[in-house]
Amino acid sequence: MSDQELIIRSGIVLFLLVLSGFFSGSETALTATSRSTIKSLADNGNRLAQNVYRLTENRERLIGAILLVNNLINILASALATSIVVEKIPGDNGILVATGIMTALIVIFAEVMPKTAAIARPEGFAMIIAAPMRWVVFLFAPITHLVQTLVRAILHTFGLDVSQEKAVLSVNEELRGAIDLHHEQGRVEKDARDIIRGALDLDETRLDEIMVHRKNMEMINADLPKRAIIETVLSSRHTRIPLWQDNSDNIVGILHAKDLLREIWRAGGKAEKVDIMNAVREPYFAPETTTLLEQLDAFKSTQQHFALIVDEYGAIMGLVTMEDILEEIVGEIEDEHDAPVQGVRPQADGSVQVDGAVTLRDLNRAMDWRLPDEAAVTIAGLVIHEAQTIPEKGQIFSFHGFRFEILGRRRNQITALKITPLDENNKTETAPSDSQ
Repeated sequence: MSDQELIIRSGIVLFLLVLSGFFSGSETALTATSRSTIKSLADNGNRLAQNVYRLTENRERLIGAILLVNNLINILASALATSIVVEKIPGDNGILVATGIMTALIVIFAEVMPKTAAIARPEGFAMIIAAPMRWVVFLFAPITHLVQTLVRAILHTFGLDVSQEKAVLSVNEELRGAIDLHHEQGRVEKDARDIIRGALDLDETRLDEIMVHRKNMEMINADLPKRAIIETVLSSRHTRIPLWQDNSDNIVGILHAKDLLREIWRAGGKAEKVDIMNAVREPYFAPETTTLLEQLDAFKSTQQHFALIVDEYGAIMGLVTMEDILEEIVGEIEDEHDAPVQGVRPQADGSVQVDGAVTLRDLNRAMDWRLPDEAAVTIAGLVIHEAQTIPEKGQIFSFHGFRFEILGRRRNQITALKITPLDENNKTETAPSDSQ
């Protein structure tokens, strides 16, 4: 091999290394770029962002084309470099030297350096290389499709069906993960994170998870004297109160304070002349399995703000209002008639005293915890579920990274607990303790 041929081949190898670095950086930039950011820029008329958005619509084809071209370049560069080194160092030693040199060059200049540069400014890098990459994807589309078909066929023989593109995470889960990551990095405040997560959870949270339980509902017997009914409504913190007759499952209507005041005005302020039933509205019932998003849509379409929750047998389980659903998004809403939220009392030693009726969703939101709420609605329900028994006062349990001490029990109901987060060295799951 002449010196001129040696120089030409060396120049080709260097050029191929530059190309390899370009495609490696392009792969990193196009996969790391935020689709939401790019879409926002594209919607605002940025033509470069529009190119990136169209290019990343089919990421499988994009990555397939880049990997195909990049591997061809690296293999060709390695082959040429080997031919150059073997010319000077014949035999196996030349092959080993060429392998070592090309490995170092490819790792440093064609992988690590361009990918590090691309990850620092993925959106900007992606907009610069989008135009040439569209031509690469277009030209290699047939080969990429053939490779994808071959890979799927081989995987199918091993029982792995990847013929249909199935997302591992739902869109909601991806958004939750993104907002949690930004919160951990300090770029999103807790209140903003809670609002976004609350909105995402509407379609996965059922009414029975947030409803006011039947035992805590305020209801009025329709057979009571008119004066007693009026006094109850006017002294209540609520504007809508269910009215029952014969038994508490037989709800005959919803008594609205505003409608009742209108009837009192018509009767000249005389209680005995007030037509109570004329102020009663038709009750609205909703199944316990209805999601919050479905119920919110139902409230808007029916112009209702109040729903009675029933189980599969039609028995009253509780009630939900429009405000309850909105509070799942924006947090607790208190007006001049609301009592302050009770039940969660942080202590100086880092523990928290909690009433048993506090819901897991409210507790997690207040303390920024992640206690599971799939098997139970309240904190007392979670302890009973995990302990598989109704614990006695003084018993201590450890699970989900917390220690739970039973502070109070009334009949079969846990009324108060002390919850202490465990440190990293003590987060092992333990069986219930019998300490009294």
